[in-house]
Amino acid sequence: MYPSVKEVVVGADYVLSIVFDNGEHGVLDMKDVLDFGVFQRIKDYEVFKRVRVAFDTIEWDCGVDLDPEFVYAKCKGTGSAQ
Repeated sequence: MYPSVKEVVVGADYVLSIVFDNGEHGVLDMKDVLDFGVFQRIKDYEVFKRVRVAFDTIEWDCGVDLDPEFVYAKCKGTGSAQ
């Protein structure tokens, strides 16, 4: 079982700061996936900025969401919340 996303903050250049319910936090750089499949929907930065926490992961209002295991794996080891 992976920790749930508690908070997401949009940074510059398609980077998200993620806080998990276990106190860990990390950075998720989305640039590498924006040219593929459904992720093209969030390539417009104005659309990208509308990310939100939904259930145990993150989603955008255009229907794009991320697997919580993917989010945690990509952020794992980048820090712990203070």
